[in-house]
Amino acid sequence: MEAVIDKTIKYTLTEDEEKKEILRQYRGLLKELKPKLKQGDKELIRTAFEIAAEAHKTMRRKSGEPYILHPVAVAKICVEEIGLGVRSTICALLHDTVEDTDVTLEDIQREFGIEIAKIIDGLTKISHVIDNNTTQQAENFKKILLTLTDDPRVILIKLADRLHNMRTMDSMKREKQLKIASETIYVYAPLAHRMGLYAIKTEMEDLSMKYLEPEAYRSIAKKLNDTKRERTRYINDFIRPLKEKLEKAGFTFEIQGRPKSIHSISNKINKKGVPFEEVYDLFAIRIIVDSPAEKEKEDCWKVYSMITDEYNPSPERLRDWLSNPKSNGYEALHTTVMGPQGKWVEVQIRTKRMNEIAEKGLAAHWKYKEGGSNDESRFDKWFQQIREAISNQESNSLDFLQDFKTSFLAEEIYVYTPKGDVKMLPIGATALDFAFMVHSAVGSRCIGAKVNHKLVPIGHKLRSGDQIEIITSAKQKPNQEWLNFVVTSKARQKIKDTLKEEKRKVAEDGKHILQKKLDHINGKITQHNLEELASFYKLNSPLDLLYDIAIKKIDLKELKDFTASGDRLFFPKPAVKEIEETVTADVTARTYNKKDAELIIFGESSDKIMYTLAACCKPIPGDDVFGFVTTGEGLKIHRTNCPNAARLLSNYGHRVVKTKWAKNKEISFLTGLKIIGLDDVGVIHKITNLISGEMKFNISAMTIEAVDGIFRGNLKIFVHDKDELDELCKRLMDLSGIERVDRYDTE
Repeated sequence: MEAVIDKTIKYTLTEDEEKKEILRQYRGLLKELKPKLKQGDKELIRTAFEIAAEAHKTMRRKSGEPYILHPVAVAKICVEEIGLGVRSTICALLHDTVEDTDVTLEDIQREFGIEIAKIIDGLTKISHVIDNNTTQQAENFKKILLTLTDDPRVILIKLADRLHNMRTMDSMKREKQLKIASETIYVYAPLAHRMGLYAIKTEMEDLSMKYLEPEAYRSIAKKLNDTKRERTRYINDFIRPLKEKLEKAGFTFEIQGRPKSIHSISNKINKKGVPFEEVYDLFAIRIIVDSPAEKEKEDCWKVYSMITDEYNPSPERLRDWLSNPKSNGYEALHTTVMGPQGKWVEVQIRTKRMNEIAEKGLAAHWKYKEGGSNDESRFDKWFQQIREAISNQESNSLDFLQDFKTSFLAEEIYVYTPKGDVKMLPIGATALDFAFMVHSAVGSRCIGAKVNHKLVPIGHKLRSGDQIEIITSAKQKPNQEWLNFVVTSKARQKIKDTLKEEKRKVAEDGKHILQKKLDHINGKITQHNLEELASFYKLNSPLDLLYDIAIKKIDLKELKDFTASGDRLFFPKPAVKEIEETVTADVTARTYNKKDAELIIFGESSDKIMYTLAACCKPIPGDDVFGFVTTGEGLKIHRTNCPNAARLLSNYGHRVVKTKWAKNKEISFLTGLKIIGLDDVGVIHKITNLISGEMKFNISAMTIEAVDGIFRGNLKIFVHDKDELDELCKRLMDLSGIERVDRYDTE
């Protein structure tokens, strides 16, 4: 994908033209579906389309286009890009009707049956949330993920819906764009990846970056565009000898060359600290072989052999997903070879079947499942693990979402049991995760492990190919610290359950102590009283209250101020709490009620709303930022590319405040620069002379170290805004011998 194509159409059509456009899009959908239509299907789709068109007839999207074009576009993505069929098309056409219109689930069930009604129920957002510890967005994620195991089509349609929203987001307000893009990068893109939808995952990542980091996105897109011709020529030169070899060997094949996505190039630039020009594998070559099922593996290795005869491979860059496919069904051989002009090139080798599974993910997996391959249960195993995790869930939705991300959306490693059985675990999994995967009892008694026959502690992180043997002791039992050693949902839940059981035993003593105290005021232990007291002592639950009483963390001396009437306690709320609540309410009201008011961080309104600059990303004027209302610390300003931005915007989008910098040259901000260059005579003098002498910036701190002729400098300097910082970076790069200048977040 050269750069994400803007698929937004600006609608300035007359009513007749709109009707023609709707009909044209609907016919396009039917054309895509044609190979899958059975008798009576066309009529059902027509009915669904008419219900949706009627229900949404008065609604328009932010861009001004008729709303019905959105469900039609979502249905088209389901068919064309995910490979779903007639029932999913009906669900996609109706996916917003129950939530946004007068159509009810009963209406849909009457017209299309219980199966379609259940899918639409899974797609319908929860309109209210009672749990104060969570957010509506997290509850909706939870609902979607709960329905995932019953019918994966729910998540596939949801991904199509999200992709279309991302493609058509230009007309939305900035804070809405930030919120939706963050949710997409945080949950939906990893979910698309896990469902095997690589093209959709890539597009979601690129589109998210377009809104979250517009400058970096535009810069890479421009550089990709500028180097397109030169890259195409290089790809053709690289492919030519391979084509000849494959033709000579009698293979039926297809070769594609494509650039890496903008998001993955950006990741490489940031992780490896190299400029765009030095990202060595800017593109990948894909060889798709037409092979019969019984010869697939053999043919892929033959092709690999031909490629490595022509070009030298990098041994540590071989990825064999033929022997061990990913749990989302992905199979391929990946290698990186040294091509002409000393450039590294990634080559992916797949068969036609493997390519379809890579493109269409789960939908293609179902199609080939009838063949009864050995790996057909990989998806089913994954769903089974999710079912287990969900059935054990007592945590609030935010914990659930975090566990789900680390357990089920992370990339995987494969490890071996002592007998040689393969087990899949998420990246970052430890010996303790493996122990709980074997069995809950093994996990609870784990005291260590042998990895590749060497003794390691329970928190040892595993790598692909490790063989693990767990060592247990009957005296061992889980403790609170274990939660820092595990990433899988199963392990976390089992540890939490054990700790809760221990806590309950201790809490029984707390119950007796509390009852004695309550006897003095004629009070009783009731659920209501326990909740009131837990709230009074600012604890999360009655269990925490009784536990803290038992371990003498709370001495209950305030109980003398309480009065009891029947089974209820009454106590005066302290005045301090009232003041706190008033202040919080005031900030919130000012933030949210003025919908179009922009919070100016510097300028006249800075005395009205108190704010702090987030320590995690240290924004300076000119950075793309958002305000976030925290609990207890007021308003914090974060950069949109802050490491914590995606999580905050996804889970707490309702707390985001629109922010804008006003010019103010009187305030300076501390920021950091990393400089790398050749350790030449006088280079430090040149740098300090430019910063302090020519540009008149104050240097707060400076450390320089030189190793083997290369110097690395860390500077902390005061600047007024981003423009000044960019100008300084540009002028530093112009100095002879300077290789790189990067901003970093000072501590």
